[in-house]
Amino acid sequence: MLPQKKYQKYTLVLLVATALVKIGLAPLLELGNDEVYYWTYALRLSWNYFDHPPMIAWMIRTTTLNTWWVSELSLRLGSILGAACSTWFIFKTGKLLANERVGWFAALLYTASIYTGFIAGFFILPDSPQMPLWTATLYITAYLILKKSDENNWGVWILLGALIGFAALCKVHGLFLWVGFGLFILIKRRTWLLKSQIYISALITMIIISPVFFWNWQNDFITYRFHSNRIEGKGIHWDSFFRELGGEFAYQNPMVFVLLLASVIVFFKGKIRFRQQRISIWIFCMSLPMLLVFWTLSLFNPTLPHWSGPAFIPLFFLAAVWLDQKGAPLFPFSIKVSLGLVVLVLFAGTMVVRYAPINFGSKLPENYGEYCPTLDLSGWSDMEKTFTALVKKDQAEGLMQPDAVLLTNQWFPGGHLEFYISRPSGIPLIAVGSLQNLHQFAWLNKERKPLFLGADAYVIVPSNMPISVQDEYGKYFDTIEKYQQFNQVRNGGVVRYFFVYRLKHCKKLPAPVL
Repeated sequence: MLPQKKYQKYTLVLLVATALVKIGLAPLLELGNDEVYYWTYALRLSWNYFDHPPMIAWMIRTTTLNTWWVSELSLRLGSILGAACSTWFIFKTGKLLANERVGWFAALLYTASIYTGFIAGFFILPDSPQMPLWTATLYITAYLILKKSDENNWGVWILLGALIGFAALCKVHGLFLWVGFGLFILIKRRTWLLKSQIYISALITMIIISPVFFWNWQNDFITYRFHSNRIEGKGIHWDSFFRELGGEFAYQNPMVFVLLLASVIVFFKGKIRFRQQRISIWIFCMSLPMLLVFWTLSLFNPTLPHWSGPAFIPLFFLAAVWLDQKGAPLFPFSIKVSLGLVVLVLFAGTMVVRYAPINFGSKLPENYGEYCPTLDLSGWSDMEKTFTALVKKDQAEGLMQPDAVLLTNQWFPGGHLEFYISRPSGIPLIAVGSLQNLHQFAWLNKERKPLFLGADAYVIVPSNMPISVQDEYGKYFDTIEKYQQFNQVRNGGVVRYFFVYRLKHCKKLPAPVL
């Protein structure tokens, strides 16, 4: 067994090496549907957005140097650096709970988890800025329950309230941190309810997130109405419940999930020992409430497995203590397999996205490529070059007006059209459709020159996201001409088609959405 001080050095090597691998990988994959959509947040800073609070926009603005440096790497850099910071907080928390060896094992688990290490730690999601705040909060709450001499420290409590507030500015479910810690207080520290520090800390959280509620009050609480529509189900649906469990199994990394489950079983058999009982209570308080809420929701509604992703993080410490007490080596076999799976998925996934000559979705001509996830991460940069050349040719030949715009009727592929087509080509993108389909594009429309009578427009339809252009735009234009089909070719195989339409002479303006 290594000296304790060695584990800190190994953790630093782990987080730096992991960050460098991700930095090398980031430019090789185009941005996915969600990532390009969150780019639209950064185009218009606000206290809240249709789907989420504003922290993701602030992160993108920061890493792109206020949109001066825009690339796949610059957008993903915040996620990558956030994952490195989170890994350090996990190590420090494990050290606080037990020792550096436990911190090392917990850091390995955090890195091996597909949700924490890659989904939130590489792609651009609201979870990405939330993870360093979430893990820092876990450290502060553990510090408060273990350092009796500091339980009245105003600075620690103020920091706690601020961290949870900013975590909720990433995603509102950051407030589960108060739920978990509040449950622990009710079980083990009821005397703290007499402390003014806890109420001031909670007040700080509410002050920080108050702009989100004010924005929603101004906008008819659209965010909460949107999310409530996603969780209004009737009757029990066991299929969605088991999909949630299956998704968690995959997102946490199958081997990590099995290790966490095994550690819980072993704990309840009395074979995991903590130096203080309060530690195990804290672990389950910070984990179970969130898990139980989303498991319950999944019984009645379709859910997404990353919603409950943060709830598994406290269980990393339980598994880490078990590995430590078993005398596991520096790299336990289970973690080797977990990390190996991540490396395999990264390598194979990148190769498939860049070089697979087939799509893995529909082969039917009417929706060729639909349901193929690799198409979200490829093909758009090449399409921009083709489309820009087409527009220049049309304008030179007088076929389209020089101020022709690009139209979209959905936030996807609207995000890709915005980032990969409109931004580099300079052709304005205007969204036409309902608020439920446009999301943040409805607000972007308010700051852009609107469609005007007599205008010409282009529409690009990817075959994996088919629409009827006539049904969507026919009432607004005199003529619609299907101009050309462009093929996305990957390693010699056609994996998707892009259809370009010319829409001429706007005869009727779409009704404003907002």
